[in-house]
Amino acid sequence: MSAIPTKHYATELQRQLRSLLGHEQIVTQTYGRHLLIKRLDDEEPTVVARLTELARNRYSAAFRSHTGRWEPLPGTGSLDEMAEVVVTLLQPYLRPDNY
Repeated sequence: MSAIPTKHYATELQRQLRSLLGHEQIVTQTYGRHLLIKRLDDEEPTVVARLTELARNRYSAAFRSHTGRWEPLPGTGSLDEMAEVVVTLLQPYLRPDNY
């Protein structure tokens, strides 16, 4: 992925997550071929999950465990599909009041 499409996908993912969650306390950031998903807390954003591009518009997802390791989430899919998977499986971790 080149830098411009990656930024576009990060922006689109952020929009989708905010819409699905019903709050604005989520930001996304590019990191190589990953799209990091962060919850905004009082001090600094907390990385909760990431999407990794496997092929054109095909992603896998992983959750950042309390040990800092990336644990894979089930399935692969488009950006839209994986945004829904992340919200469905990780909604408690994506709430702004979950410190």
